[in-house]
Order: sequence, then structure tokens, then C-alpha cells
Amino acid sequence: MEIVQIIAIVLAAVGAVNWGLVGLFKFDLVALIAGGMKFGAVNVVSRIIYILVAVAGVISLTAIGELA
Repeated sequence: MEIVQIIAIVLAAVGAVNWGLVGLFKFDLVALIAGGMKFGAVNVVSRIIYILVAVAGVISLTAIGELA
């Protein structure tokens, strides 16, 4: 597996954990990391994190295709 795919899978997992925290506890880890903002608040840093996680999810899908 390429290093890019491994990084992408880890980022996608982090995104999944964040969504789990949002669903279970209404706690946004990305907002906290990006400047201690309140739940759902968005700034430049959080937008970049969300975009990186989205790209990581798409790259992770290619890794699944290679396993099949």
C-alpha cells in the first residue's frame, strides 16, 4: 500500500471518529483543534481540515479497489 493511501486511511478514520463524537456527544473535535471554537463554527483552519478529510476519504476508496 502506498504511503499516501495509508495517510489517507488514517485521516479518514480521524474524520469518522469526529463524526462519531458529533453524533454521540455533540462535540466537534475539528472545531476544538482549529481554535477552540464552539460546536459547528468554521474558520479557515477547520475548512482545510474538512477538505483534507474529504480528499482522504476519496483516496481511501481507491485503496479498497486495489484490495478487490
